[in-house]
Amino acid sequence: MKYIPQGPPFVMIDELLRTGDTETLTAFTVREGHLFVDNGHFTEPGLMENMAQTAAAGMGKKAEDNQEPVRVGFIGAIKNWQLHRLPVIGDTLNTRISVLHQVMNAHIVQAVITCGGAPVAEAEFKIFLQEA
Repeated sequence: MKYIPQGPPFVMIDELLRTGDTETLTAFTVREGHLFVDNGHFTEPGLMENMAQTAAAGMGKKAEDNQEPVRVGFIGAIKNWQLHRLPVIGDTLNTRISVLHQVMNAHIVQAVITCGGAPVAEAEFKIFLQEA
């Protein structure tokens, strides 16, 4: 995935499905032996990282589309974390990032992960982009 700085085995998205000014959607299939699989389940840290990487992929694609440099992002806070269930091996996760607010280099985004249309997890992230 060229829009995120992470490399294997730390990649938590397989495909950038759609991105726009305020929304990004990715897909990721949970695989046996993945770094964040424990007892057949994809763990909470993996879900959070999947959300963060989806946000990064959307911001990276937007920068590329605007012929701007891709900036490094840092998570300043995570709030309103809700876990509905832990995914299992073979589940395909769809992660949607919606930009709620943007002020200069600070972005507040809502992240929602679903699997087969059912909720998996959600949270709000405060992300700061490093100046170019």
